[in-house]
Amino acid sequence: MSDVTNDLRLDGKTVWVTGAGKGLGRAMAVALSQAGATLAVTARTADDLERLAAELAGHGGKVLVLPGSVADSDAVRAAVGRITEWTGRLDAVVNCAGVSPHFTRSERVTDEAWQQVLDINLAGTFYCCREAGKVMLEQGSGSIVNVSSVHAGAGFERIAAYAASKGGVEALTKSLAVEWADRGVRVNALAPGYFRTDLSSGLLDSRWGERIVGGTPMGRVGEAEELGGAAVFLASDASRYMTGTTVTVDGGWTAW
Repeated sequence: MSDVTNDLRLDGKTVWVTGAGKGLGRAMAVALSQAGATLAVTARTADDLERLAAELAGHGGKVLVLPGSVADSDAVRAAVGRITEWTGRLDAVVNCAGVSPHFTRSERVTDEAWQQVLDINLAGTFYCCREAGKVMLEQGSGSIVNVSSVHAGAGFERIAAYAASKGGVEALTKSLAVEWADRGVRVNALAPGYFRTDLSSGLLDSRWGERIVGGTPMGRVGEAEELGGAAVFLASDASRYMTGTTVTVDGGWTAW
């Protein structure tokens, strides 16, 4: 009989988290380390990663710091090479790197602003899936968790590029799941609702915040650490019969 407690443990497994410097990516990296994972962490700001690594090392965690942008396919390829040199394997990836720098009416979105969001959120996720997938397919096992958003499927004003990028992430997730399932690699998506982070605080503290909370049956936004359990579940053997699925963690949030 399978022991679900053991299935949720990540001891002996190497897990790569992108966007790990702050916010939801950082919270998920902490949870994965607490579950026993050996971590590789990527973000554009090295200082954020070094602080995370020092904190986790203080609790016995093993962490490899890999600063860089997921929008740079050469940097992604190099990062995966460093990880496999370090531990010889790659068991799970949590693709959390993403941006939403513009809250702008769609008719005012510039070509450059549109492309910036898609380069990081969608192309970057694909680059990480592709390079990690090569290693996992050779191993015959692995779990990829792509961080999407409730806005992949629920409309909201002034975030056209972000919503389009996250819709693309979910379509990519389903396609890879079908393509790689028979070779032991699972690909799922995790779609957070509204959590309080540096990325969301400006919106939540504006006049829009009341509308957002008002559309959440639980009557509040999430705290970053409340996403950690879902990330551990999808990365671990506890979800071994799941692929191509989107797990939504949103307090029941609905569009209006």
